Amino acid sequence: MIDSAFIARLSENALAAVSLSFPITTLMNASSIWIGVGVNVLIAGYLGQKKQDEANTTVTHGLLLAFGIGALLNLLSLLIMKPYFRAFTNNEEIYQLSMAYMSVCSFMQIPNMVHITIQKMIQATGNMVVPMWFQIAGVLVNFVFDPLLIFGIGIFPAMGIRGAAVATVAGYSLSMILAFALLLGKKQKVRIKLKGFHFQKWLIGRILTLGLPSFIMNALSSFMVTFVNFFLVAYSDTAIAFFGAYFKVQQLIVMTVNGLIQGCLPIMRFNYGAGNRDRLHSAFRYGTALVSGMMILGTLTVNFFPAQLLEMFTASKAMRSFGISAMRIMAASYLFCGLSTMISTYFQATEKVGSSIAIQLCRQLLFLVPALWCLNKLFQLNGIWLAFPVAETATMLIALIIMAWHRHKNIL
Repeated sequence: MIDSAFIARLSENALAAVSLSFPITTLMNASSIWIGVGVNVLIAGYLGQKKQDEANTTVTHGLLLAFGIGALLNLLSLLIMKPYFRAFTNNEEIYQLSMAYMSVCSFMQIPNMVHITIQKMIQATGNMVVPMWFQIAGVLVNFVFDPLLIFGIGIFPAMGIRGAAVATVAGYSLSMILAFALLLGKKQKVRIKLKGFHFQKWLIGRILTLGLPSFIMNALSSFMVTFVNFFLVAYSDTAIAFFGAYFKVQQLIVMTVNGLIQGCLPIMRFNYGAGNRDRLHSAFRYGTALVSGMMILGTLTVNFFPAQLLEMFTASKAMRSFGISAMRIMAASYLFCGLSTMISTYFQATEKVGSSIAIQLCRQLLFLVPALWCLNKLFQLNGIWLAFPVAETATMLIALIIMAWHRHKNIL
């Protein structure tokens, strides 16, 4: 969101270029969360069972995965970006701006994946607050250097959209350095295991399996943005730029709530591993209440202040003409999204991975895709916005049905 807010001041084409980059950067973030959450769930379970050596072994495997997959995704993003951007725009300026931005942002993946993985490791020990500070430090670096490098303030060169990408990579790099410093500290409850370490393929499989629902949830966001852009390209570049701006607002709200949900995950997992079902269910209930409250607040914010939120992206009159009502329509989906995601996370903590994945597939694939196609045919541009609350409502109902089925079978 920081990049988009500053880049919007360059031009609407620049904002559209960043919007087209969202699916790639979102997929990269989803991969980081995949490894991080998988490690988090395993470590919390081992600590609940008082298996310290296994927890430390998981730390080492998690770091190896983070560096290896991070480097692979870095390379892949550089290889696919040219055909990807060509497929989504015929505007040469937008294409060149997209290439300039993504050619630098590709290098964010290793520091991004490593710092998120370490953050999840430390949160698995019950330390929820301290890992947030190195993430905040990275955000502050991005915020400070964005205007300096985009517009060329003082001694800094005016790099335009490429400057925003450099600021992003710098922010993630600082977060990674601080994360390592924290992990290597003497007071940590988990450590990197080097002495007597043996690479275990089955442990890699466990990390990938337990983190898979979180990956699917975030990766499908990438698919969703790509799929929506396929529809929006038939309307205008302004529609694409608007959806990119809105998606950043949604990310700010949803990712804040997801942070709370991911904070509940190791608590639920620890108590599941320790066999304490009462505390497990209590954590789920309190988490659900907090998530619902935050989602209601997010819905009200977007409904009361859509124009002000769009102004953050220097929205044109044409964008505001449809964007204000569009934001209000899509914001209706937030509450349903929070509840279904909390239920999915509960299943993830209790090793019902299939049920967790089923809910995520319903959210952004099985229900959203047909809703987008049908409602676009019926209501044109407004139908695209309406598809989101329709899909989220249906997903919430499915999540409640799956939970009721598990309770009926007495396996929760």
